[in-house]
Amino acid sequence: MPPIPATEFTPVSALLGGLLIGLAALLLMAGTGRIAGISGIVGNLPETRGAEAGWRLLFLAGLLVGAALWVHAGPPGAVAVELVGGAPLLLLAGLLVGAGTRLGSGCTSGHGVCGIGRRSPRSLAATATFMAVAALTVYLVHHLLGA
Repeated sequence: MPPIPATEFTPVSALLGGLLIGLAALLLMAGTGRIAGISGIVGNLPETRGAEAGWRLLFLAGLLVGAALWVHAGPPGAVAVELVGGAPLLLLAGLLVGAGTRLGSGCTSGHGVCGIGRRSPRSLAATATFMAVAALTVYLVHHLLGA
């Protein structure tokens, strides 16, 4: 099977992925009373100890193991990553995303999946801002800068 282009919509895998993300968020909320916001889980990990650190580490391990399983057991060619801008640009992008999640008090998983699901007006505003900035960034980079 040839690689699936990133621009191709695959409704079955999108639905299954969304259901799994929702289920994971629900189980974390039901089991610990915590929101599945990745930036909060990672950002607060250095200050935590004991059981609090334990669930955070298990959650992060689940993310890594799940991704590894998909790469190795998923459809052939389903994951194809091409680093276009080089490692320094990728590092800068990661730092900017991290700063943005601190500035916005959360990330798309916390606000977009869990916050909107809890009908949080702040999360709705944050998610709308994420999406608008992402669309503007794509327009600037691909259409105005030609990258």
